[in-house]
Amino acid sequence: MNLTKDLLFSEEHEWVKKEDGKLRIGITDHAQSELGDIVFIELPEPGDTIEANEPFGSAESVKTVSELYAPVSGKVVEVNGELDDSPELVNESPYEKAWLVVVEPNDESELDKLMSAEDYKNMINEE
Repeated sequence: MNLTKDLLFSEEHEWVKKEDGKLRIGITDHAQSELGDIVFIELPEPGDTIEANEPFGSAESVKTVSELYAPVSGKVVEVNGELDDSPELVNESPYEKAWLVVVEPNDESELDKLMSAEDYKNMINEE
């Protein structure tokens, strides 16, 4: 399992990267491997707001459709448009090319509820 130490992780298998007051969000390598081949990603529009622990989109694979859960609340300022034409990037590059959205967080203290890479790894190993 590929984990990047500078990211934070949610129990719903999303990752968060802090970038100049904004947060870049994607799904973990573990999540994409469990889903299988991703064929479609549904994401919010720039300007939309997302709420922590609430669905903000979905990932459709050859096996199933899974909700994407927001790890934090905030305003969507950027969406990864490449995923419209190339949803397989989620399988190929979950931490680099296949980020989902960038948000301006409402409350950075929500980040305190997320896990470190080590804690996330331990959670996966217990499943």
